[in-house]
Amino acid sequence: MGEQDSQGRRTEDYDDRVSQFVERFAGDLTEAGMQRMAARVFACLLASERGALSSAELSERLQCSPAAVSGAVRYLSQVHMISREREPGSRRESYRLHQDIWYETFTNRDALLSRWTATLRSGAESLGTDTPAGRRVQETTEFFDYLKDELGSLLERWRKDHEDGPYPSRD
Repeated sequence: MGEQDSQGRRTEDYDDRVSQFVERFAGDLTEAGMQRMAARVFACLLASERGALSSAELSERLQCSPAAVSGAVRYLSQVHMISREREPGSRRESYRLHQDIWYETFTNRDALLSRWTATLRSGAESLGTDTPAGRRVQETTEFFDYLKDELGSLLERWRKDHEDGPYPSRD
């Protein structure tokens, strides 16, 4: 729960710190290749109390248009980072982070690595592993195979270590 004043409202200082975090993390995600508005929406959801906000709430917090939010949530839904849900008794949709977002995101990356290695393996065969290009593609294939194997083991260890839920206490 965020800092509150005597009437139970969040303090302006707290809101400023959250906003600074959202923009800083969104910048990091953008540098890593995520679309800028999608990164801002994701970071805003991550920093929200419930991990879910409506389009209007996102627009207000991010000081952007509903159209910008709409495009961002469409992208985040397509890459399985958030889901849309209707609030009970309302026609209003909210957008929620998946419960174990990073595990799911990297599990999806595992499938992507499998596709890449299949294409690369075929490319290495087509180019011939006795050629410089074929050797480079073969080495890339081996790297992604290694990464895929290690990522699978890493994700399995994470799942076992966090069986009690995504946010266990570390006391």
